[in-house]
Amino acid sequence: MIEILADDEIEQMLKEQSVGRLAVHADGQTYLVPIAYAYANGCIYGHSAEGRKVRMMRKNPYVCFEVDAVGDLFTWRSVIAWGTFEELHGDDADEAMHILLLRFLPMKTHPTVRSMSQPRPGVDPSAAIIYRIHLTEKTGRFERTALT
Repeated sequence: MIEILADDEIEQMLKEQSVGRLAVHADGQTYLVPIAYAYANGCIYGHSAEGRKVRMMRKNPYVCFEVDAVGDLFTWRSVIAWGTFEELHGDDADEAMHILLLRFLPMKTHPTVRSMSQPRPGVDPSAAIIYRIHLTEKTGRFERTALT
């Protein structure tokens, strides 16, 4: 039976996950992409190189964000949230990077995270776009079916 997550369970899920899916829409096209993120102060924080996702959010800042945790077909949790994209600069960008680093530096010993921290060929790391998404609405569902 599918049930509703309580507000505190939604908050906990947003805090504990580190990869979510960001849906953006502009010029009649929808784009859905996984992102690494940190959650703090009711906002999703992320960083990106210049690309389709950022161009679309600049045109239409209203986005949808989803995270899930799946144990199996009958045991899962999911949160969907809506909010507004904001590109950050200066002190706001520095604060956001601090939030992201606090979230991801403890994982740096993992081989995948270690390889992500290496600059990609042809990408200037100083050109990263730092952003936050102010969440305005959140909903969550879960299912825990005991098989007997």
